[in-house]
Amino acid sequence: MKTTATIINTVTVLLASLTSAIASASPAEVDTSLTFNSGILVLAFAGFLALVVVMQTIPAVITLYSMIKAAATESKKNSEAISVTNK
Repeated sequence: MKTTATIINTVTVLLASLTSAIASASPAEVDTSLTFNSGILVLAFAGFLALVVVMQTIPAVITLYSMIKAAATESKKNSEAISVTNK
């Protein structure tokens, strides 16, 4: 019973994702000049959104750096403890 439900859910998700791909325009029909002719407010809004994304990556990079540094320090302590016990 659980296998049947899994298969039905998989097929449903697959079909739902295909509808958006079918509805999208081909790359040859995309006109990017509408974005650049929209005016300064639309470009300012897009720039603000890009700034928000960039500002959110700064704490993420700092956190990732500190996590890697802590893991390396812990690994170094463990290797020193192992070498002391092997002597």
